[in-house]
Amino acid sequence: MNKKICFVVQRYGLEVNGGAELHCRKLAEHMLPYYNNVHVLTTKAIDYITWKNEYECDEEIIHGVYVHRFSVRHQRNKAQFDAYSNRVLLGHTTHKEERQWIEKQGPVVPELIDYLIKNKYEYSAFIFFTYLYYPTVLGVKEVKERAIVIPTAHDEPFLKLKIFENVFKLPRFIFYNTDEERNLVQRIFHNESIPYELGGIGIDLPKIIDGERFKAKYNINKFILYVGRIDESKNCHILIDYFLEYKKRNCNDIKLVLMGKSAIKIPKIDDIIDLGFVDENDKFDGIAAAELLVLPSEYESMSMVVLEAMSVSTPVIVNGLCEVLKGHCIKSNGAFYYRNYFEFEGEINYIINNVNKVNVMCENAKKYVEENFRWNIIEEKLCRLIEMI
Repeated sequence: MNKKICFVVQRYGLEVNGGAELHCRKLAEHMLPYYNNVHVLTTKAIDYITWKNEYECDEEIIHGVYVHRFSVRHQRNKAQFDAYSNRVLLGHTTHKEERQWIEKQGPVVPELIDYLIKNKYEYSAFIFFTYLYYPTVLGVKEVKERAIVIPTAHDEPFLKLKIFENVFKLPRFIFYNTDEERNLVQRIFHNESIPYELGGIGIDLPKIIDGERFKAKYNINKFILYVGRIDESKNCHILIDYFLEYKKRNCNDIKLVLMGKSAIKIPKIDDIIDLGFVDENDKFDGIAAAELLVLPSEYESMSMVVLEAMSVSTPVIVNGLCEVLKGHCIKSNGAFYYRNYFEFEGEINYIINNVNKVNVMCENAKKYVEENFRWNIIEEKLCRLIEMI
């Protein structure tokens, strides 16, 4: 179709490590067969902690998608932001105070908002990713008649701030990832009048996935795998504590392997292996090689890596306090969720010691992904929303 569409997201690039950002990139690329011009408005930042400008060029093409980059006005002072956040979470904040919180959180890119205003009628639709950040909070209201919001919302304290009402009550459509996300947002913002669709993401698997290749490359045999940002917001510090307790209480040679950029201190012991950021081949090889994949995060709106693990029949255990992750487990009848250390320990040992029963669960999980997270369904739904605009 001879139309221009535009995605708006806080970070975008092959070097960016983040679930929502990867989701945006994959969805933008999957729109290329349908629209002649797919554009992205984003920042020059790679790191979401500092928002430091690291990309030099203002414009580039990545896998056929035209990317416009805007400089972040100032880096985030984490200590000041954390202190201000604590005040905001006490409640009874004014709009001005919440706006200051958005500015302190970043990424502050007023030139991106100016571009939206000046070029509003050049694009058929604007697809905003992540409700939480400055580009979405300030951008949706400027192009509300053409806005589709993919909120990636989860049950976190900041979701209840009044400044986000415009994000959920002004857009033309909302493209939720899951039933649980929709129910959460509607319960808080009472925005049932805003038309919506259930989207999500399609799962792309490499043609060749080789777990043995991963084991040989890194000289690792039996291990539990975590993939993603390694920081406290993902409960990685609790995962490490749980694993250390597990090793004290269980006599086996299983290790914990971490993949992703680390923002916390990782113990330097033989049983914990920090691989840092790895490429897609190593990631999928590692998932296939793992005894199980664990996601300790309490705040997820979908989780690509859980769906990827399910797709390659790797057992999965997740934090049961996250309704979305718990929902994947229940709806698939193919994964485990825990709510405390002893459930965590018991599920690891059940997976190790009950191979045949766990294999049946893994087949259920694989079928769940194949039936619910296919690109052709998601592409058709998003195109339909764009055409309605």
